[in-house]
Amino acid sequence: MMSPWHQLQHFQRETRVDVKRDIPGPGQESVWDYPRPPAVSATNSLIRVIHAGVTIVDTFKAIRVLETSQPPAFYLPPADIQMAHFTRSQSTTMCEWKGRGVYWDLTVNGRTTPDVAWSYLAPTGGFAAITGYLAIYAQKVDACFVDEEQVTPNDGMFYGGWITSKVVGPFKGGPGTLGW
Repeated sequence: MMSPWHQLQHFQRETRVDVKRDIPGPGQESVWDYPRPPAVSATNSLIRVIHAGVTIVDTFKAIRVLETSQPPAFYLPPADIQMAHFTRSQSTTMCEWKGRGVYWDLTVNGRTTPDVAWSYLAPTGGFAAITGYLAIYAQKVDACFVDEEQVTPNDGMFYGGWITSKVVGPFKGGPGTLGW
């Protein structure tokens, strides 16, 4: 009998498909050029998040985390977040690259959205730059913007990348992408 880890490895080998990479146009990035393990990349783009009619994030100080096959995850500095709307949830996860992640609930105008964001309070390795920064699931808030362009949320509920016209895929997260 195989262990769960070996079962997953076997499943990934058996379901692996050749992914046709979208070719980036001028000014675009392919997520297939992003590294594994992920890389930290500063950005001076204007990042805004709006939920229930309230701007909860407005910053030029975000940090992108870039990982092969995934749209960028934007980590946002708490100083530029309306943190009074956030409370730590009980949820945690473990990332093989960044360490233990903690999650945050968002309450705006009496409406609570559980586990809307995650952060790393003591990230491992080369991820010190995102210590305490929050990354927000675009699929759980009303709108996220990068330089005034509304983002498309990454498919699925596990990945929190933000898709804009500046990145091309295909993107991991949707049905049938587990083995990528």
